[in-house]
Amino acid sequence: MKNRPILTDINALAAAQPALEDFGPNSPRPYLAFELGRAKAELGPWLRRLPCPVIGIGVGALSKECDIVLKDLKRLAQLSQNIARAPLAAMVLVQHLRASETLSLDDALTAESFAFSAVQTGAEFRRWRESHNKGQLPQFTTPPLILKTQPGGALSIILNRAATRNAIGVEMRDALCEALDLAIVLKSKRVDISARGPAFSIGGAIEEFGEVTDPAFAHWIRSLRLPAARLARLEAGALHVHINGAAIGAGVEIAAFGYHVSAASKAWFQLPELKYGLIPGAGGTAALPRRIGRQRTAYMALSMEKVRAKTALEWGLIDEIIEADYAPLPAA
Repeated sequence: MKNRPILTDINALAAAQPALEDFGPNSPRPYLAFELGRAKAELGPWLRRLPCPVIGIGVGALSKECDIVLKDLKRLAQLSQNIARAPLAAMVLVQHLRASETLSLDDALTAESFAFSAVQTGAEFRRWRESHNKGQLPQFTTPPLILKTQPGGALSIILNRAATRNAIGVEMRDALCEALDLAIVLKSKRVDISARGPAFSIGGAIEEFGEVTDPAFAHWIRSLRLPAARLARLEAGALHVHINGAAIGAGVEIAAFGYHVSAASKAWFQLPELKYGLIPGAGGTAALPRRIGRQRTAYMALSMEKVRAKTALEWGLIDEIIEADYAPLPAA
């Protein structure tokens, strides 16, 4: 029988003055969940220091201090199970989101890389690597991207790996960096990103996960070759993204940088990194909170739920639902 989620009397707990070691990984409380309506408002600073996800239920004065706010208990069981399976990654995620909330976009990307490096060398990711037969990405003779230009300097970037559902391996990553570098040099006023095939992108190619084992070296590579850093430097209002199907992991992280994001009604979004013992590492912890807020970003990452197009529109993750194969370029 699965363990039932624990709902805590936060006022009594705080009054007992527990040590920080009583929360988070290797403790009885990998998360803290409580009813917001019964909590004392002065507990906010204490909650922000806890080394674990803080989940508020309902409505109350401490809503803004929580990592996630739920309307009721319906989704708490799944959240608690996910956190219990990867408490280190869950802790790093929420601490990073709290800390980067006031950072600039560039600094938030740097902080994300540090946080990702930490969990990439942790026991939870190591267990996933040891239990998973990664295989190899197929070889292609076609280019990973299709680039099209329009009069006036508009640039269209189409992900061209339908057979792998546009998984972002080293080849795709480097091609994206080169295309975005071109857009930056040209000061393109419009950059459209879309994809061929049934999915926009299923995210990072798991076949290549963990190939760089030195965390400092991995951070250095991300500092040089992260598409998100280029997305952040595009001309204001330039980036338009169209999601034709699944946008998973790095797929939704890239989309979140868009000035305007459209999606087909069948599109859906997901952050599944926690099941690998990881956190989003393609810029999502910097871009997603700026679109949907820190709490919904944490909810996506810790629940690993699929977010359908309708909900994505309500949240502000996308701006429009349209039925199209590719991002429509402006008229010449």
